[in-house]
Amino acid sequence: MVAWEYIEICKHKTIMLAGTLNDDALKNLTRDGWLLFLTRFTRLFAYGALSVVLVLYLTSLGLSESQTGMLLTLTLVGDTLVSLFLTTRADRFGRRRVLIIGALLMVGAGLIFASTGSLLLLTIAGTIGVVSPSGNEVGPFLSIEQAALSHVVPNRIRTTVFAWYTLAGSFATAIGSLCGGLLPTMLRRTAFTLVGGYRAVVVLYAVVGILLALFFSGLSPAAEVSTTGEDFSRRLKKNFFGLGRSRAVVLRLSGLFALDSFAGGFVAQSFAAYWFYLRFGVNPGTLGAIFFGANVFAGVSALLASRLASRVGLVRTMVFTHLPSNILLILIPLMPTLPAAISVLLLRFSISQMDVPTRQSYTMAVVHPEERSAAAGITGVARTVGASIAPMFVGLMFARPSLISLPFFVAGTLKIVYDLLLFRAFVAVRPPEEIA
Repeated sequence: MVAWEYIEICKHKTIMLAGTLNDDALKNLTRDGWLLFLTRFTRLFAYGALSVVLVLYLTSLGLSESQTGMLLTLTLVGDTLVSLFLTTRADRFGRRRVLIIGALLMVGAGLIFASTGSLLLLTIAGTIGVVSPSGNEVGPFLSIEQAALSHVVPNRIRTTVFAWYTLAGSFATAIGSLCGGLLPTMLRRTAFTLVGGYRAVVVLYAVVGILLALFFSGLSPAAEVSTTGEDFSRRLKKNFFGLGRSRAVVLRLSGLFALDSFAGGFVAQSFAAYWFYLRFGVNPGTLGAIFFGANVFAGVSALLASRLASRVGLVRTMVFTHLPSNILLILIPLMPTLPAAISVLLLRFSISQMDVPTRQSYTMAVVHPEERSAAAGITGVARTVGASIAPMFVGLMFARPSLISLPFFVAGTLKIVYDLLLFRAFVAVRPPEEIA
């Protein structure tokens, strides 16, 4: 009961904020829609908190930079396999059930990470469980939630709802980053050791997973697809992972998204935080504050994306905002002082996430409605696959002091290539609302 009262409070506050921005897209959201916003916020809070301290925690346990990079690579590979299995079967097994399973995998991974320093056990837990090294979405959650939201909102406001959805996640990541950085600092003033403070954040991650499972259990049958289990099973046998007519466009998008995510894996939030620690000696509390501000800027930029997309289109918004942010990414390690590096980082985040709601909305728009869960799952898995490869290389780079800034250059260059390829391939493929 308390959870639903909290949802109602958040709903009214958000609608008031939307009203001040002359945005009525949220007024027609159902109870399930608001619950999905709450689960997004809760989950990204945990991801943000963990990402700030994860690499610091693992290296404090005695793992080398190379071992840490390999562990995070295997963690993302495991997330990929789990996500592919669950998301392509979510409509048959039940979306609510699959989401609860994902939350329990978060709990299991968090508890094992907090209780052992064994590389073998950490690898097993990271591979089977759900752990986010970057602060970004992993696991089956995002794909299923996107499909559900796309079914309950009309095309004309889909991008705006996705923008608010992204904003909720960015603010949650920001608050989580702040808490993840401050908690170890505060605990060190008591009897906690440095490792103990980091471990407290990992335990918090597991506790939030329990809370997330409880929230998902409140989803109503309206969140499920209307297709019967028999019909869905027959369609799965005929199609590629639940894809039929949308197969070609989904595979092309998946390849491009994998390239973008591979590039992003070089500057995942955990690695970016560790770079600030190595380059400038920044403490965890300050790191949390830095990425709090960065994610706040990212959230606001996502909200502005829907307005720009309504004028120039989804693909142009994705590309024209992403290109300058990638140039700024390359400039970060060239800054001679900490304030200058922070300024460029914040400037980049102020435009870097404008492609997120537009990308999500575009994917849902160009596939057939009955294939949205599978499409979101496969493109999401492609992004996770891309991101899972990079940490192994980043670990090797961080092991050499002369190469600690190289990930920024690699990431920025590859992301520019992605932008140009995306524009060339999809600028002429317009979603229904733009054709209308």
